[in-house]
Amino acid sequence: MPPHCDTRDGPVVKAAKKSLETGNLNYVLIWIPKESEKELKDVFGRTQRARKAGKDAQDVADDWFFETAIRLHRAGEGAPYTGLKPAGLSEGPVVPKAEKAIETGDPKETIGFILKTVEDDLTHRFHHVMEKKKYDVDDVAAGREFIEAFIGWVVYSHHLYMNVKGGGGHGEEHAEKGGCGHH
Repeated sequence: MPPHCDTRDGPVVKAAKKSLETGNLNYVLIWIPKESEKELKDVFGRTQRARKAGKDAQDVADDWFFETAIRLHRAGEGAPYTGLKPAGLSEGPVVPKAEKAIETGDPKETIGFILKTVEDDLTHRFHHVMEKKKYDVDDVAAGREFIEAFIGWVVYSHHLYMNVKGGGGHGEEHAEKGGCGHH
């Protein structure tokens, strides 16, 4: 799944389009770290001037503005810029639910989906450990399979808990995973 913020139909480009339509940079500026404001303001001004030179110039200038906004957004996350992705790429099942929750003010569907997904996954992993637990003490290979499953279960459970308790939000996950992986 590509980072949601890198796509033509993602929130950064939507905000950038709104800025171009209204002439108000603040729509997209909120997606950019404060230290990058000057660069985006410069690109915005140049884009607005270039857009007046015809349709082709407008398209090129708009893409340059979108790419700059995404690049600066990604840099603020500590993630590399890998290009402007096409619209319509899969965001996975959670991103649309999470965005809908924000629009409607009701998180129940998102919470329910995540809880069910976590419960199903943990249950599956736990049953795997319990199956591997039934081994003959003289079968060292089977014992090692149990230990591998045991450690996998415990470490996975711990990491899941730490992700929930430690934030695991937009900025936190990017340092480890390299970007808008929510999406």
